[in-house]
Amino acid sequence: MTTAGHMGYELRTARPEDTEAIEALDGSFTTRTIFRVAVTEEGFALQEIPVDPPLHKVFPAEDTDDGDGPAAEDDPNNRTFVAVAPDGCLAGFAAVSYAPWNRRLAIEDIEIAPAHRRRGLGRALVGHAVEFGRDRGAGHIWLEVTNINAPAIHAYRRMGFTFCGLDTALYDGTPSSGEQALYMSMLCP
Repeated sequence: MTTAGHMGYELRTARPEDTEAIEALDGSFTTRTIFRVAVTEEGFALQEIPVDPPLHKVFPAEDTDDGDGPAAEDDPNNRTFVAVAPDGCLAGFAAVSYAPWNRRLAIEDIEIAPAHRRRGLGRALVGHAVEFGRDRGAGHIWLEVTNINAPAIHAYRRMGFTFCGLDTALYDGTPSSGEQALYMSMLCP
């Protein structure tokens, strides 16, 4: 699947030669707000609060030797989509996996390089993921995001995702210790 013309970007399925650029993409973010998580007897509550100074998060490099990275495209239920800028540089990607048993399409990772944000590329890549999921019979789309990534949370909500879960221990023992994992989902349109 190749789509050209989204503001001059080429949107397509990743190729083996994209792996190095995907792994090198700057997925860091800066935010002036975070979502404070309060666990209650009935579930959890979120409150967006300001942070001063703004928080800058750089995600640690992932170990891709386990076969779960963009190179694992030989599995028909895994796919990575890329957005390539007019100059030929990788602007972003979305890695997804489909689980037939519960008809869930999981967005495993989505990153847009800082210079290419706020141009609709995340929405366009999610659109490719939706089409991939729809072709496989997905009933819903699911993702995980840290509570401090307010820019991503706002983007996902604009796309139609809603909160559906929380894991307060997912990041324990990692460089992200102290953050909480928020789960979001939406019906596959």
